[in-house]
Amino acid sequence: MYQPRGGARHNTSGGPRGRGGRASTSVRGGHGGPPFARGGAPPSAPLIYKGDHPVKIDARIDAADALITNLRVLKHGPEHPVRPGYGTLGRAVVVRANFFPVNLERDTYYEYIVEISPEPKSQKSRIKRRVLTLFELSAVARPYVDKVAHDGAQRLIAAERLPQPLRGNVEYYEDGDKGPSQNADRYSVEVKFSKELHTAPLKRFQEGDVADIDKAKKEIDPLISALNLIMQRQAAQFGFRFGKNRYFFDEDRKELGPRLLALMGFYSSVRPVHKQLMVNVNVCMAAFHQPGKLSDALHAFGERSHGSLPQAFMTKVKVSTRYRGYKCIKTISRVLSASANKQTFHCKEYGGQITVEQFFHKKYGIQVQEADTLPVIDIGNKDNSVYVPAELCEIEPGEPHLGRLGPKEMAAMLRHATWVVTLGLYSPTPVLDAFGVRMSGEMSIIPARELPAPKVTYAKGSPQVQNGSWNLRDVKFHRGAKALNWKVLVVCNSKGGPTFKGTTDPGLESFIKTFADKCRGSGIDLASRPSLILETGKLTRDDKDKRRTNATAQISRTIERFGNTKNIDFILCLLLEKALNNKGQEQYLANVALKLNTKLGGINHRLGREAMGWLMEKPTILVGIDVTHPSPKSAAGTPSIVGVVASIDHDFVQFPASLRLQKSKREVIKGTILRDMIVERLEAYRRHSKVLPERMIVFRDGVSEGQYDEVLKEELPQFFAAFQTVDAKNSKYHPTLSIIICGKRHHARFFATDSKHADKNGNTLAGTVVDKGVTSVLDFDFYLQAHAGLQGSVKSTHYVMLYDESALGPDDVQQGVHTASYLYARATKAVSLIPPAYYADILCERARYWIHEFLLAEPDDDWASIASTSPSPSPSTITSADKSPGGETKKKSAREAAEERVYKAAERAWGGGLHVNLRDSMFYL
Repeated sequence: MYQPRGGARHNTSGGPRGRGGRASTSVRGGHGGPPFARGGAPPSAPLIYKGDHPVKIDARIDAADALITNLRVLKHGPEHPVRPGYGTLGRAVVVRANFFPVNLERDTYYEYIVEISPEPKSQKSRIKRRVLTLFELSAVARPYVDKVAHDGAQRLIAAERLPQPLRGNVEYYEDGDKGPSQNADRYSVEVKFSKELHTAPLKRFQEGDVADIDKAKKEIDPLISALNLIMQRQAAQFGFRFGKNRYFFDEDRKELGPRLLALMGFYSSVRPVHKQLMVNVNVCMAAFHQPGKLSDALHAFGERSHGSLPQAFMTKVKVSTRYRGYKCIKTISRVLSASANKQTFHCKEYGGQITVEQFFHKKYGIQVQEADTLPVIDIGNKDNSVYVPAELCEIEPGEPHLGRLGPKEMAAMLRHATWVVTLGLYSPTPVLDAFGVRMSGEMSIIPARELPAPKVTYAKGSPQVQNGSWNLRDVKFHRGAKALNWKVLVVCNSKGGPTFKGTTDPGLESFIKTFADKCRGSGIDLASRPSLILETGKLTRDDKDKRRTNATAQISRTIERFGNTKNIDFILCLLLEKALNNKGQEQYLANVALKLNTKLGGINHRLGREAMGWLMEKPTILVGIDVTHPSPKSAAGTPSIVGVVASIDHDFVQFPASLRLQKSKREVIKGTILRDMIVERLEAYRRHSKVLPERMIVFRDGVSEGQYDEVLKEELPQFFAAFQTVDAKNSKYHPTLSIIICGKRHHARFFATDSKHADKNGNTLAGTVVDKGVTSVLDFDFYLQAHAGLQGSVKSTHYVMLYDESALGPDDVQQGVHTASYLYARATKAVSLIPPAYYADILCERARYWIHEFLLAEPDDDWASIASTSPSPSPSTITSADKSPGGETKKKSAREAAEERVYKAAERAWGGGLHVNLRDSMFYL
């Protein structure tokens, strides 16, 4: 799949390296720029987008209806329902999909377990990967290198049986060193046979020839994961691994900013579909640190951040040092605020306190050149600090940037996303040949449909919908809300920018009138003047706040948090820079009016009754669920936030919300948290509609394919418990329940094959749905692109029916989800994710404001010292480990105790959560 330019890097054969993270984006090609083909790719390398090139749908699609006939005889309940059929509504079109057919010429593969001893003491995964790389270079293993693929740790797949025993010894040295030193660590490596992996069960599965669905899926899982190792073997040898199944290559780079690079790579995953094995391949891009001197990176960061400290920028980046005479790779655990001539520590060897500068001079004879200008780096861990001057560290190649990109860097990333035109997928390679894997260079050609847009109605008239959007000009909201008492607060920050000269400034008076006129013109019953106008004066922030975030974001978060948790009805923040910009003011204020009307309980627009018929057959509640998590840079123990929204009206416009905290980084909602939230939503529905719903359709966002069964095990029973709770007298209430998973983190992309079915950007049109050719063999799933793409490759949402008591048909669900995507209240367009799930995502992001200090903690914050009696805890008051009369707590227990204290502190900062006055509103918009 990947052919490097100029051969392999020195001693880099072996497994992938790196780790998962953020700051990446998937991109498409076909709209200009130089061709992207891995070195030496032939001119016939397949184009991602072929315009009006003649196409023919894959012949295997003709047998799709026969598969449905086979599935109907399978026994199954509401859990994991099989596909009931294929959708029929809409205009038939043909698309290309980035799924490439794969054929297996071997019937059997061989799985082995790799044992490495002794177990590495630290950085186990990296050390093991390097040990395996060195083992492959040995005379014992070299004959089999092109016949094996491994995960870099313990699992190895071979194309043929390997001799037994297969073992050898390795003297460890790092990539870039000439060889092992005299005191090099020695490891023993043994490859032990585990089992045979046969392809016959996979071929039966692809035909739909299964008797027990769960058993069939479990039977093919080991082979699918083995094939993924095989397909990624070449990329793992020459690229950097970043995230699951994604590899990047340093030959293809663009500069994002000082010492930040955008590297091109690809994602690949083997997927069984009906009558064919496929590999899903997607070109992607991610931000990486430029390898080289850490001191250069720190200087560059300081210049563009105006002196801010680089804790979040550099934490968890791998660096190498050589001050001990050999290469040593470590991970930065934190960047200290003190320089080498000021940072001290207790050193027994030199009899007490000593600065980092003095220690390196005495111990290694090194004179630190920038002892007073660069911060000290800690390359130790939570239990043992190891201080090193920054100038002695080198950033390793392939280190991803884990934080959020700034606006300029993200803009550069999007610009560079257009340089891909071709994808160098070509075979053979020695590894694929050895395993008998044959992959086509052509994308699959499959059927799709363009679903019709619903009729959108306002108080007077229905605007024309074109490619998923419409114009708000000269229309009034379907039902305008009332706001007879409103107030204005003008917030000025120290950075300047557009502002007013006091509350009587004519410019302020003029703007308030413009805003009020826009709201009233849209149909909101807004008082002509605010009852009160206040001004804060210029605000200043302390140094730590300046390091954490920009002023506007901090002020906005603080105001929203105060308004949501205190007794204030609604908060609406306007950014003066945009609100006073004559060029975009009309559109900006129109969007603000959309938000305000919905917050106040109004209805911006409705859909025609024919579009809503499937939801109005019986009283129905739509529910959206999402969970947001702390980032890698957050304080350890910071809670995850659970958000649930649910409709309360028959127009499916108002979605009030419930919020809770749960254990850090836990996606699946356990215990009784979800039960209590669903009870709140059902009671809100009953208060508003005077009845309980007869049907509940849940859209669950954020769970991966591997978590589906856990959702059924942990979350499904909580729905049933909620039904019992709201009908405590006789416990007979049970609406029909359907749970649909919404996934945006997939890598499927679809491309128009005819310009008649493409927009001006070359994207497929809004309403494109795919349920044949590249979807699951057994599961009831489909890809829907309800929205119009704005830039780059448009991305559909993958919907999977996880649980269904309503026996919903494919047309009901596909057209219903598409139609509902036009109900999003904050825009005049269809959205990519069905509104209940979209609202749940927005809700969770808003709730992050309430524990913002914990989510954006800095590595040098003292996370241990929280006094249990602190009435208003903050991250900087948390203390290190518990001390007891019996001695120090064990390291693991101490970490767990510290994380628990952080969680408790965040709970106290959260307080009572959303104010009771806002709990039946869409405050979060």
